[in-house]
Order: sequence, then C-alpha cells, then structure tokens
Amino acid sequence: MAAMGASSPSIVEYFGGEDGYRCGYCKNNTGNFSYGMWAHSMTAQDYQDLIDRGWRRSGKYVYKPIMNQTCCPQYTIRCRVLNFQPSKSHKKVLKKMLRFITQGETSKINSEAEPMDSHTEDAACNFLVKSQPDTSQSELEPLSTYTEKVESEEEEIKGQIIGKTDSGHTESCNEKDNVNLSKPLDPAKVGHTPPKPGKGADLSKPPCRKAKDIRKELKLQKLLQSQTGNHALQEEAQIAHKSKPKANQTKSVEDFVFITLPPEAVHKLEVRLVRVSFEDPQFRSSFTQSATLFAKYQMAIHKDTPPECDEDQFTRFLCDSPLEAENPPNGPDCGYGSFHQQYWVDGRIVAVGVIDILPKCVSSVYLYYDPDYSSLSLGVYSALREIVFTRQLHEKASDLSYYYMGFYIHSCPKMRYKGQYRPSDLLCPETYVWVPTEQCLPSLEHSKYCRFNLDLKAVDEGSVKELGRVRILHKRTVMPYSVYKRRRKGPSDEESVQQYATLVGQACSERMLLFKS
Repeated sequence: MAAMGASSPSIVEYFGGEDGYRCGYCKNNTGNFSYGMWAHSMTAQDYQDLIDRGWRRSGKYVYKPIMNQTCCPQYTIRCRVLNFQPSKSHKKVLKKMLRFITQGETSKINSEAEPMDSHTEDAACNFLVKSQPDTSQSELEPLSTYTEKVESEEEEIKGQIIGKTDSGHTESCNEKDNVNLSKPLDPAKVGHTPPKPGKGADLSKPPCRKAKDIRKELKLQKLLQSQTGNHALQEEAQIAHKSKPKANQTKSVEDFVFITLPPEAVHKLEVRLVRVSFEDPQFRSSFTQSATLFAKYQMAIHKDTPPECDEDQFTRFLCDSPLEAENPPNGPDCGYGSFHQQYWVDGRIVAVGVIDILPKCVSSVYLYYDPDYSSLSLGVYSALREIVFTRQLHEKASDLSYYYMGFYIHSCPKMRYKGQYRPSDLLCPETYVWVPTEQCLPSLEHSKYCRFNLDLKAVDEGSVKELGRVRILHKRTVMPYSVYKRRRKGPSDEESVQQYATLVGQACSERMLLFKS
C-alpha cells in the first residue's frame, strides 16, 4: 500500500453511543441519546457528507442524535437559498437595522418579531463531550513518514490513494453543545426565553394576507364580473389589479442589505469574514475583543460563570475546529473551512456568527452578540446575512447553494422557528434523502419521530457494504479493517466498527481514518 500523501485525511476516534443524558428541550434527565466521535482533523468534503447523514460538530466533537430513541428528535434542516424570500417578520428586522444605521433608532424593548432572538440551538449535546483524547500527537502528525506494509488482503485496494478526498466544503449548526468540554454543561443555561403564546407562524397554513389586499381583490373581481360587456372597464380593472403595490412582496434580502446609505447615516456597519486561524492577522488582532464579547454574551444570556466562558473555553468551543483550510480551484475565493463572520458597528464588534463553509453549503455553528444590542434581533439579522452570503458564494461555486441551520425540533415549539426560512428541507433519518419541510409537518404532528421518505422500499444508499474496506489508523500505519482485524489481539471490536461504518456511510468510512490506539 502506498505511503501517506501530502494532503491530510480525516482522522477520527469513535466513542459509540452513550447512556441517556439531560435534554435541554424537554428537561428529561436521561432522555437524550447520541453517538459521538472526536475529530483530530477533517476535510470539508467528509464533513459535508457527515452532516448530510445527520452529524453536527461542537468544537472538534462530532455527534449524531439517536433519532428513534432520543426524547426530542433533532432533524437536520437546510434552506434553499436560491429560492428564499424573506417573510414579513424578516423584513421588519431588516428595516429595523436600516433605521438604526441611518437614524440611530433602537427599540426600547426586545423584538418579538421572531420566536427566538438568536438562531442558536437550545442545548443539543450535553452527554460525554470529552476533553481531547489522550492521543499522542506523535501518533497522528508524522503519518507521511511511514509506509504501510503490503499484505495479500490489501491488493484489492492497491489503486486507492490514502488520504485523497473529493475537494469540497461544509455547512447551520447553531448550538452551544458544551462550552466547557471538560465537564457536562447544564442545558438550562443554553436556552432562550420561550415565545409568548400566539407567537410564531403555523407552517401548515399559507402566509397571512392583509385584509385590505383581500378586499381590493374581491372588489376588482366583482367589477370584472359585472362589466363583462364593457371591455374598457375590464381593461381598467386589470390595469389597476396589476398596478397594486408589490414592493413588499418582491424585495429580496439584498435590497435591504446593499441599499445605498445617506452620507448623514448615524452608524457604520461592516461585516468581515475572518478565517478561524491564529496565523490569520485579522483573527489574531480581533481575538481578545471577540473573546470578551463571547464572555459578556454567555454571562448575560446563558448565565454562565466567568470560568465557564473564559478565553480557553471560547477557544475550545468556537475557535478549535477539525476542518482543514482548503482552497480548491472550483471553490469560493475564501476557500472551505471554519470562519467567524464579524459584525462591526462604529469600529467595534457587536456580533459574531460562527460558520463552516463546505462544498454544498454554509453551515451555521453558533452566534453570540452584545446584549446591549438585543433590540436589533441580531440572531435573525445574522441568519439573513448568512443566507445572502451563501448566495454570493454560489456565484463562484455553483454547488454551494444551501444554508444549513442545524437541527429542527418539532417536538419543541420554540425550536420550530427555523421552518420560517423557506423553502427548506428536512433530512430523512433512515434513508438520508431531503424532503420539503411542509411535506414533513403533517407526519410530525402525529409522531415526533418520522421517516420522511414515503417510498417504503427505499434504503440508505450510502450504507456500508464492505466492512473490510474501512480505513484504520493503528500505530501510525494505515490499513483496511480486514488487515487490522487479523493483527488485532484481544476481544473483537467488530460490532463497534460496524456501528461506526453504518453511521458515517461507506464513502466516509473508506476515506476517513478510524484511529485505534
């Protein structure tokens, strides 16, 4: 088998499924179940494939809810940004930001335009979020200096190049699963105030229409019916119907975001994309200010103590990422990987959206903001800006056309707000195909766990078919599982490897390296 190439493959340690832990949504103490693994490194394409199978990351910890067991099933949701149109409440937030920038106006109370002010998750992963495994870096870093031994079983995959993956990128998780990775986090600290009764759209019904628009339409219809013989009146009525104001219906998010501001605008808003890397001068120079804002947000919104949101926890939660920086020729100019999208007002950071840019999507990881600006609904505003950003990336990378918002939790009413970013799709937890959200809602009303794929004969097309081809990294040597299994001493681990391969799929299991100590 060939030696490790220069391009770094994904390296993961699989932990398996843990015992039930406390749920941040329904507060069940033992009802939340997930699988987990630690990612020492990961390519954009591998992570794209993993989130398309229901995985999400928190720092370097990657987890997947056990959908048919967990108390509050979490369905991966994505917005089709090329067809996205802002709702009435979205436009209110955009107009509010414009008034703030141009006139300095701010609401005295927090906006109720959306069910949640931030597009972060409540609490998704409070189980064993381990500290970085006690894996010697010497076992991982010098892989390229070691040559794998050729065995007879390896001839069948001789032509494959170890570590070579399809170039690509990753995608909306918005949860703070565990800021302090060395101990479980109380999910109650990661929530948002529930909406007032009656707030939030009913996604099973069509959008509301203004009464005056309905009256105008009925009046025109009656006029046309009563004057069927008078072509002039018909034409006049039709012209009047066509000339109805449509500005509010047709305006895109870009019309609000990229509007030319008057020279006397009170404030200056600047959005900067910064790669998460201490080698990046912009990231390094803004790190202290960004970390300080994170601590202010966590203590005010989530009631964290100072040690729970210090610079070390900030780094581990929102700066450490397994994603390697990649700049493929057919990708966006900024490349793939993890980024902070910083919102600067008059020279200081007021909000930071943590995102992953992947081959098919922009994936939202987390948002934190200055509580002094809560009235601006920065959670909603930043989500809309990330949708605009995804559209911009699509112009250079045609496959990149989705905005992943993390998890949609229908069993938790305050977490249904993500369905208002339309059109969107939910991931079928059994066959991993995307199904329009509106088609899934009737089933979710009857059962919190659903298979969305209506084809009962359909199966997971990416399921593992040859366990022996799973890539193993053992003693700094890469080998297929068929070889590792023969060499291994002690009790069999085939059940664990089978579970891992089933969850990540055949393609990822043959590209990623499963670390075995």
